[in-house]
Amino acid sequence: MKKSSYEDLQNKIRSLQTPAVGTWKNQYPGRQYIVKIETLEFTCICPKTGLPDFAVITIRYIPDRLCIELKSLKYYTIFYRNVRIFNEHVVNKMLDDLVKACKPKWMEIVGEFNARGGIKTTVSAEYARNRRR
Repeated sequence: MKKSSYEDLQNKIRSLQTPAVGTWKNQYPGRQYIVKIETLEFTCICPKTGLPDFAVITIRYIPDRLCIELKSLKYYTIFYRNVRIFNEHVVNKMLDDLVKACKPKWMEIVGEFNARGGIKTTVSAEYARNRRR
C-alpha cells in the first residue's frame, strides 16, 4: 500500500529546510529575564484536508548570549503558510529551529490552533538547558 504524500512529508519534518532565524547580541546575558513573542496570524496547511490551519503562536524564552531578531522570525513563520504539517509538528519544529538559532537558557512554544469541527488544539513544547531527560 502506497503512503500518501502527507505521511511522506511528516516523516521528514525534522529535516525540513526552513528559513534562518537571525539573532542579535544580548547585552544582559547574566540576567534572568523572559522574552515573550506572539504571532497572532500564523497559518499552515492541514496535511490531510489541504485546508488552512490558523493559530496564535506564543514564544517565551530566557535568552543567554543571543536574542531572536523579529524581522527574520516573521519571514520564518510566513514560510509555513504553504506547508502541509500537523499542529504538533509545527510547534516542535519551531522549538528545534529557534533553540538552534539563539541557544536560550529556556524556551517554550505554545500553538493555540483555531477550532475545526468543534475541536480546538493547543500544543506546547519546552526546552531547558541542562535539564536531565
